[in-house]
Amino acid sequence: MSAGLFVYGTLRFPAVLAVLLGRVPALAPATAAGWRVRALPGVVYPGLVADPGGVAEGLLVTGLDDAERRLLDAYEDDLYEPTLLALDDGREAWAYVWRDATEPYDWDAAHFAEHELDSYTEGCRLWRSEMSFL
Repeated sequence: MSAGLFVYGTLRFPAVLAVLLGRVPALAPATAAGWRVRALPGVVYPGLVADPGGVAEGLLVTGLDDAERRLLDAYEDDLYEPTLLALDDGREAWAYVWRDATEPYDWDAAHFAEHELDSYTEGCRLWRSEMSFL
């Protein structure tokens, strides 16, 4: 995959990437105009949705190999659609775009980091142990 992966939610956190991939790939700040990172009903992770007036903040992940990309594809469920989008610096990147209902407000990454990250990372560790075939 020549284009990187734009991450805007839980995959922005090196602790989550380390548990899922066994390493933290190269990360660089990135933004995508025309998109918004919305909170989702009943869960602690967000969804990326189109919004002409929005700007999604996140990170560009580069250097993923095919096995790592397949693992991340499996990690995201069927309500996310891998989509190639334009970043504000002119590069293109893949992103997991949400295809269902959202809350009417943006996701709060700082709140997640303070209140949810540790338990979420542990859940990722359990999920990863069950995905040993990937």
